Amino acid sequence: MSDDTLRAGAHLIALADEAATERLGRDLAAILKPGDIVALSGHLGAGKSLLARAILRELADDTALEAPSPTFTLVQSYDTPRGTVLHADLYRVRSPDELDDIGLIEDLDRVVTLVEWPDRAGTRLPAGRRLDIVLDVDPDRPETGRVASLAGGVLWRSRLSVAVAARELIDSAGWEKARREFMLGDASTRAYERLTQDSGETAILMISPARPDGPAIRLGKPYSAIAHLAESVDAFVAMDRGLRSLGYSAPEILAQDLSAGLLLIEDLGDGGVLDDGNPIPERYEAAALLLADLHRHTLPTILPVAEGRDHVIPDYDREALTIETELVLEWYAPHIAGVTLPAVTKAEFGRIWDRLFDEVLDAPSTWTLRDFHSPNLIWLPEREGHARLGLIDFQDSLLGNPAYDLASLGQDARVDVPAALELRLLAAYGSARRATDESFDLAAFARAYAILGAQRNTKIAGIFARLDRRDGKPAYLKHLPRIEAYLRRNLEHPALDELKGWYQQYLPKLFETA
Repeated sequence: MSDDTLRAGAHLIALADEAATERLGRDLAAILKPGDIVALSGHLGAGKSLLARAILRELADDTALEAPSPTFTLVQSYDTPRGTVLHADLYRVRSPDELDDIGLIEDLDRVVTLVEWPDRAGTRLPAGRRLDIVLDVDPDRPETGRVASLAGGVLWRSRLSVAVAARELIDSAGWEKARREFMLGDASTRAYERLTQDSGETAILMISPARPDGPAIRLGKPYSAIAHLAESVDAFVAMDRGLRSLGYSAPEILAQDLSAGLLLIEDLGDGGVLDDGNPIPERYEAAALLLADLHRHTLPTILPVAEGRDHVIPDYDREALTIETELVLEWYAPHIAGVTLPAVTKAEFGRIWDRLFDEVLDAPSTWTLRDFHSPNLIWLPEREGHARLGLIDFQDSLLGNPAYDLASLGQDARVDVPAALELRLLAAYGSARRATDESFDLAAFARAYAILGAQRNTKIAGIFARLDRRDGKPAYLKHLPRIEAYLRRNLEHPALDELKGWYQQYLPKLFETA
């Protein structure tokens, strides 16, 4: 998309040949999601079917997919790894009423829809999710060239801008011929693609546009601001460079567009810390020792992002800790435990946590990577020392108690960590800390570990319930029994006797599954 200019509210993209049209199709496929409608217009032979086929092949992850234009069937359905895709050719439709007979407009919210000759549909294709693409002959290259005009409503403007910026970043970094493969979108607004050159070299495109503010819920602030979630890609860039300066294997940043929230970063590979879904003890211990090494440093609280641009690492303060625990009251209690809690009971919950937070906030703070667990740890056997452990997904890092990240590891939200391995990690961490600081108090650290482990699992129980109920992602519920077990494990520490009593009285379901 590097040739685009913005005219009359549309992105105009010069396509030199069929290969450029196909590349546009692949780029568009990267940003499509269920509910999107791609309306393809243009004269016969303008390239509508070619563009639709390129989109379909990318969504289906099948470069050999035939995908003929459904001129006679009118609508063809495809099941792809990214969901169902409908490809319609309305050339033979004479009235919009005919769409009722072919079922095109029944499930538009649940599928990606590609429509050639969309004018035949009249007003039946809703404008809100519609991307209009008009293909025409390029007068400068009439034999092979085309010009694509892309325009959409409010929901499309930022997505198109990101797509255009991504293509420009990829091209300027020398990866213009690379194949783009959608990897995943995580539980936040970020998405990732793997780029593969003909040589086999790979890189990761991180798509992380500025986070839009949600509704204000307290003191005029949205949840993301109170919990100190990263609002831009600056936080990742700053922490990445900070970690790399200490010799850790955060991915090298190959190219960046900070304004668009795009990074092209080193691909650390797929080597993990699990074997058939179970923790590899030696690799988990290596992760614990990396944390011990990190925590022995005196670390800066402000990190550079670019010339004249810095990132201030927020504190993991009382407000952030509190609002995270309250997720269990808002989402887990009513939707999982089936309990409606009165205000006085919620207030008691808050008072108990407030006293516990007094303890953890009194300790010296350090970089808290916040999601230090198996999905974000990559094993790099060809490297040495702490560099054998690749680190990703640290953009939400805060300044907090050092016990938090070890609790994230020892009570991995995605993997069952046996209690014996958890104790091994605590012992390894404590021994490494004592080796560099004789005053290190393992008993006090273990107390903070139990408190923050309970805080983290309380938060995650609420988040997984919210992902199911609010966001329509029930797959996260399969992890809840593990989270509940970790929480019970933490509540056995004497420091949490009062909190355990509250849970037993008001959320007894937590103990029914024990």
